[in-house]
Amino acid sequence: FFTGHTTKEDGSSAFVKGRTSVSDAVDGVIKIVTIATNSRAIQVTIVVVAVPEGLPLAVTLTLAYSMRKMMADKALVRRLSACETMGSATTICSDKTGTLTLNEMTVVEAFIGRKKINPPDDSSQMHSIVIYLLSEGIAQNTTGNVFVPKDGEAVEVSGSPTEKAILSWAVKLGMKFDRVRSETTVLHVFPFNSEKKRGGVAVKRINSEVHVHWKGAAEMILASCTKYLDTDGQLQSIDGDEDFFKAAVDEMAARSLRCVAIAYRFILDKWTLPEEELILLAIVGIKDPCRPGVKDAVKLCRDAGVKVRMVTGDNLQTAKAIALECGILGSDAEANDPNIIEGKVFRALSDKEREKVAQEITVMGRSSPNDKLLLVQALRKGGDVVAVTGDGTNDAPALHEADIGLAMGIQGTEVAKENSDIIILDDNFASVVK
Repeated sequence: FFTGHTTKEDGSSAFVKGRTSVSDAVDGVIKIVTIATNSRAIQVTIVVVAVPEGLPLAVTLTLAYSMRKMMADKALVRRLSACETMGSATTICSDKTGTLTLNEMTVVEAFIGRKKINPPDDSSQMHSIVIYLLSEGIAQNTTGNVFVPKDGEAVEVSGSPTEKAILSWAVKLGMKFDRVRSETTVLHVFPFNSEKKRGGVAVKRINSEVHVHWKGAAEMILASCTKYLDTDGQLQSIDGDEDFFKAAVDEMAARSLRCVAIAYRFILDKWTLPEEELILLAIVGIKDPCRPGVKDAVKLCRDAGVKVRMVTGDNLQTAKAIALECGILGSDAEANDPNIIEGKVFRALSDKEREKVAQEITVMGRSSPNDKLLLVQALRKGGDVVAVTGDGTNDAPALHEADIGLAMGIQGTEVAKENSDIIILDDNFASVVK
């Protein structure tokens, strides 16, 4: 107005310096303010009309309906907004055991020394010393239990799926669980460690001898063994036979078997739990079949542009075999670096290298819960919307960090469930995709 740009109806300037009276100038300013106020009122009116008062309620009801529908598909939603976020996921980082597989484990192969026991529970092919040492190690170095009913009914075995498989195998070999535990005294326990992939126990026998028993990932235990017991109960040096045992483990892993080794040693100092110079007792291959429908669910994800990644504690060969069986890896040609990687290799990378490599990873083997967390962080930095499945207490950081945390309803711990957005009630990967 005061610059002379505002004009009257006849086209002349509304304000001329030195000529326009004060009253005319005030009238002009009031007119401009009135027009601006009316314009703003119109804008507010348009916003109110465009965004109805019932919109927040409508959104809440829509998400609640989605939550109810997901409940029918075995997915319990703990956070409403997760319904919408799940639809935006670009990648799913899934566990193997119990999610992609049935979590019904059975020992299907066993090596005692260089001999493959067929069938694996045929005790007649083993010396009594081997059977006793196996029974002692399995009965004491476990978090499971064996209950033998007095009325002659079937033996009941409890514990984690892996523990149940090994305990059931030992029972078939003739292990008397309660008797073995009563004949030995536990001196020291080293619980299973997800970093070292092993667990151990030191026990004192009736004759005061002290044995240390270890059980864990086959390649980890083998690396600590210097001798082995053959089927005749004779002690043999492992020198020269390392390649045979490694080949046996790789062959079992290539058929998607989880490989567990059992070893022991004598000690004089009962307060120590040595991890080296062990004597190998057995290597067992445990089968855990893929869940029906998982392959179709993975294909559905791939067709929708959602990348499925498998993160497991099993070795790379077992992980690769399961990934091929489930369709996560399309062919053997995809089973190479950097599509498949070990947790320790990924962990050793710098932050920038992890961000770059994470985009290529399809299978991560021998991983720890912390490796899963690092993978989630790297993927999110790369712009992915990440969904993560987990069941253990150690999985809580990764579940919390992910855009959508999916805890397992059956095998999952309370800590994992509390840090999740959705609970998969049947532990089935197919329920995640629905």
